[in-house]
Amino acid sequence: MEKRRDWRIVLAVLTCSVVLMSASYTMLIPFLPLYLITELGVDKADVNMWNGAIFSITFLIGAVMAPIWGKIADKKGRKMMAVRASIGLSVTYFLGGIVTSPEQLFMVRILQGFAAGLWSSELAIVAGSVPMEKLGFSLGIMEAGLTSGGVIGPLLGGVLAHVFGMRASFMIAGCALFTISLITIFFVPEPLRNKDDGKIRVRQKDLLRQPIIRRMLLLAIFVQMVILILQPIITLYVAHLRGSMENIVLIAGVVFSLGGIAASIAAPFWGRMGQKKSFGKMMYMAMAGAGIAMLIQSLPNTLILFAMMQFVCGLFFAGINPSICAVLANNTQSSAQGSVFGMLFSAQQIGSMAGPLLGGVIGTYWGLKEVFVVAGFIMLSASIFVKTTRHKAY
Repeated sequence: MEKRRDWRIVLAVLTCSVVLMSASYTMLIPFLPLYLITELGVDKADVNMWNGAIFSITFLIGAVMAPIWGKIADKKGRKMMAVRASIGLSVTYFLGGIVTSPEQLFMVRILQGFAAGLWSSELAIVAGSVPMEKLGFSLGIMEAGLTSGGVIGPLLGGVLAHVFGMRASFMIAGCALFTISLITIFFVPEPLRNKDDGKIRVRQKDLLRQPIIRRMLLLAIFVQMVILILQPIITLYVAHLRGSMENIVLIAGVVFSLGGIAASIAAPFWGRMGQKKSFGKMMYMAMAGAGIAMLIQSLPNTLILFAMMQFVCGLFFAGINPSICAVLANNTQSSAQGSVFGMLFSAQQIGSMAGPLLGGVIGTYWGLKEVFVVAGFIMLSASIFVKTTRHKAY
């Protein structure tokens, strides 16, 4: 019973950390253009260029560094990497609150890319701490925490920016991330490792030779790309359906958050079902459902129906990433899980860069509805891929 109580405590602590991490990020990023204009003196004509560069550079650096940090985590310890990431991120958020020019903020975002890796470190800790029969449920809970923070963050960020100003919001986010560091140091133990696993050194190139791992990383890129493909156009599309730009930031934020609310509710369910049935089956079902929902989302001409489908999309998307994580954990020995989750984070960073770019191009040259059509077909194609390549390993 003691062991069971221990893993539940670790899961609860890490889930709280994930909520704080996600909320700290999302309470600031949606308001980045406003910060550039009002606090850093960027002209409105140049704000899109600066916003794109400052937004993307962290993903680029993070994608390069994630596999390196993952490899170090396997050698030196996953807890140490989680503490490194949370302290590094807290420092960069504090620095973000005192910069005086867009060039300085760009440099801070570069440092933030080097500090990234908290999510992958915490996934590796969970994978090494919970019983295998509880892995799906635990990853579902972690995903629910991540999406909950994503819902809370923009709402909290808007209130804090209004009451205290945007610089204070950076400081508050930095305090939240430093709190994560303290929580990890005092309440999260280093996962026990299988001694037999430690005798065999697994290189990242060896991991990439495994078809299952390559497939999961490829799927992670496309899933993250689709998740973020809507960011450049969601406000414009909501304004189009509503027929007015009045209070559009608030309304678009509420509509966009519906997917996160749905994902927070559904993620533990998908995790439990994956544990009972199979993660591969849940994965292609969730992908198919998300693809169909996005295709339907391109049809409504009213905001209410569109918002309803945004909620439905969230219900299905909640089943994808926990299943990918579980398949990776189940097909990687414990001594290499830091590396494989580092590569997963790198794949997701690549998708995070590609998604908004693709959405902006499609929205500009084809149309806003076509963004949803393309995203839907990508998810349906991914579902078919999983269905046709799935075997007993997942």
